[in-house]
Amino acid sequence: MTATYTFDVFTSLDGHASYGPPGDWGGYWGKHGPEFLDQRLKAYDGQQRMVFGATTFGLFLQMLPTMGDDRDPWIDRMVSLPTTVISSTLRGPLDWPDATVACGDAVDVVRRIKDESDVPIRSHGSLRLNRALMAAGLVDRIQITVFPVICAQTGDEPIFTGAGDFDLDLLQTRTYDGRIQELVYRPTLRTWPTG
Repeated sequence: MTATYTFDVFTSLDGHASYGPPGDWGGYWGKHGPEFLDQRLKAYDGQQRMVFGATTFGLFLQMLPTMGDDRDPWIDRMVSLPTTVISSTLRGPLDWPDATVACGDAVDVVRRIKDESDVPIRSHGSLRLNRALMAAGLVDRIQITVFPVICAQTGDEPIFTGAGDFDLDLLQTRTYDGRIQELVYRPTLRTWPTG
């Protein structure tokens, strides 16, 4: 049994993440609408396991209390899923309903989870973690949601910096609210001959 691993990420057109603290454009850059939010809720339907790196998990822990009771329902559904946080510094128990900490090399941890899991695995954000997993061939799908903005000056982090070269096989594409593109790819690491 090998579970499918999906790297789920939001990006600006120029490839930047936005972590969404108050005062900037936020994680959706103000471009979300009802079709997009409905799709997000559906994406977190059914059984699956979340995987986060410590940095992204920490950002969620900081943001959740500031969102209040009116946060988007998909976030509550994501929080309710069984979650593995890969970290060498965090210790449990965590302020998350069903989260455990896995210490060790992320590639080894995720390879083990994939081999033992009977449900799909999803990771939202966790850029450094997922770049390492892509390089190791453990990411089966990249679900990238492209928002219609360019934020070369204010973007928090380029999504794929240092990720290596990949061929991408387009599996699915959708448009939400007439402006948001969701693209699902199967990545294959591109190796170059040496010597």
